[in-house]
Amino acid sequence: MTRAAILQMTSGIDPLANARTLVDGIASAAGEGAAMLFTPEMSGLLDRDRARGAASIVAQDDDPVLAAVRDAAARHGIWVQLGSLALREDHGRFVNRGFVVDSSGGIRASYDKLHLFDVDLPTGERWRESDAYAPGDRAVVVDTPLGPLGLSICYDIRFPDLYRALTDAGATLLAVPAAFTRPTGAAHWHTLLRARAIEAGVHVIASAQTGTHADGRTTYGHSLAIDPWGEILLDMGEPAGLGFVEIDPARVADVRSRVPAIAHRRPIPPVTRA
Repeated sequence: MTRAAILQMTSGIDPLANARTLVDGIASAAGEGAAMLFTPEMSGLLDRDRARGAASIVAQDDDPVLAAVRDAAARHGIWVQLGSLALREDHGRFVNRGFVVDSSGGIRASYDKLHLFDVDLPTGERWRESDAYAPGDRAVVVDTPLGPLGLSICYDIRFPDLYRALTDAGATLLAVPAAFTRPTGAAHWHTLLRARAIEAGVHVIASAQTGTHADGRTTYGHSLAIDPWGEILLDMGEPAGLGFVEIDPARVADVRSRVPAIAHRRPIPPVTRA
């Protein structure tokens, strides 16, 4: 069994304040014996005011939140799946980029969100991530103390082809950092995450934003850890804070021996429309 920690956050519009929360979480997670900490989407900045937020978005090499997380990971000897940061790229648009930082502070992997959140909700909420952000162009699996980890971010959870590719490439654990809205979270969060765990026989760890944020938005919370049988090992509810879960890598082989769905995967033939 390997201990993982999940940091549920209410990130705001001040990257340095968010960095302090992350550094404190890293220290506490390491102090409680966790091998790896998972943080939410947009851990470093959550600001729906694009003009205001743009002033705080910098290139990866200049980002103070990433630098603080790398330093804290090295000081405390813990891996961190930094859910995502808003970063500026040379092509003039932003990217929503997640990282895996090892216990020496090195960046082992990064992943840019593939599926961008462009929706109109019945509540009147309207989100157009693609107005400012460019989508990623690759899927990523990285070896970690918890096993091969497939990376994704929030809205990706609605696109099972990504998770099929990740698990075909050997992932036994999926990270789904998120900032789910309250309406979509209440309707779909638990169902989608359990489905991704069940269909591939993998662990899922989904660290979420929660509560009312400085920019006025509200997020759903309920960071989850789910085992390969679809059982919920941890549901953090709505309070921000740190949670812990024991991950048993042998559970993957056990579940897959009972329902070997991955072994039964076949290429889908062309669809015939009758």
